[in-house]
Amino acid sequence: MTEENESDGQTGYQIKVQGRLDERWTDWFNGMTIASESGITTLTGAAIDQARLRGILSKIWDLNLTLISVTQIESESNCSACHSERSEESRLCEERDPSLRSG
Repeated sequence: MTEENESDGQTGYQIKVQGRLDERWTDWFNGMTIASESGITTLTGAAIDQARLRGILSKIWDLNLTLISVTQIESESNCSACHSERSEESRLCEERDPSLRSG
């Protein structure tokens, strides 16, 4: 059994897979944000319960993609995991929430 974020009940995930998916797959992956960089695709989404996460992982399996990592994050608007380095994911988060912009 896992703990959920007690502050707001929101649990987000950042999932990295080997291969390139473009934004056309967003609907199939339940509205997750999709960004590809250097042959790695990152799917980021908030408010994901265990059943939805299992469904997303099943879709990754169905596409025969290699799973690199699954990282739990606080929420999509506070996705500090994708802000650890300046990447496409951090730029996408900043577009959704301008308060995340550095500098």
